[in-house]
Parts: sequence; C-alpha cells; structure tokens
Amino acid sequence: QVQLVESGGGLVQPGGSLRLSCEASGFTLDHYAIGWFRQAPGKEREWVSCISSNDRNTYYENSVAGRFTISRDNAKNTVYLQMNNLKPEDTAVYYCAGRPYSGNYCPRVYSYWGQGTQVTVSS
Repeated sequence: QVQLVESGGGLVQPGGSLRLSCEASGFTLDHYAIGWFRQAPGKEREWVSCISSNDRNTYYENSVAGRFTISRDNAKNTVYLQMNNLKPEDTAVYYCAGRPYSGNYCPRVYSYWGQGTQVTVSS
C-alpha cells in the first residue's frame, strides 16, 4: 500500500522552528519528486516547496524562501521541511505529495498525498 505520512507539526511561538517529515511506505522515494503544500483555515491549498527526484533542484514559494529548507534522506525514505523563523501566517495544515518524475524539475500535479500535519504559530 502506497502511503505518505507527515509528522513533526505542533504549536510554536513566532520566530521558532519546526521540522516536518514525510515518510513513504510501500514505495521508495528516490525516483519521486516531492512537494509540500499547506492549507490555512478558509483558504485554498497552496504550494510551499518541492524537491526534484534527482535532488538537484529545490523550489520555494516566495514567502518561505530563505526560511524553509526541503531535503531528502533516501536511506530513511523520508523528505523533510525545515521551517525556521516561523510567522503566524505560516499557520496551516501541511501536506506532502509525491509523484514519480524524472529530471531536474517538479511536476504541477502529484499522484500521492499524505493526511497532513497541523502547524500553529502563535504566542
């Protein structure tokens, strides 16, 4: 059974950090592009970041660039999203998504989705 499971969310104060994990089961991630998305209450889901299947390229939405870092550990079959200097506007449910995709870029459409993990940034 193909599954992506996010973890690492929680409550953090503004300026704090969290590291989200996206662990795959039922398949190996090394030929997959992985994206992170988020959805805040009352808003549409938005793309946050992605990493190409060959790890050569990472991409970030403008508001998180310089604060968030996406990385992959194929030995652990896991992709991470390190989030630093968190802001209240980062509060959302964060989802990871994957798709088998060769090359240096990320797809626009993903095949598999996790169930999400809540991130709340508040004092």
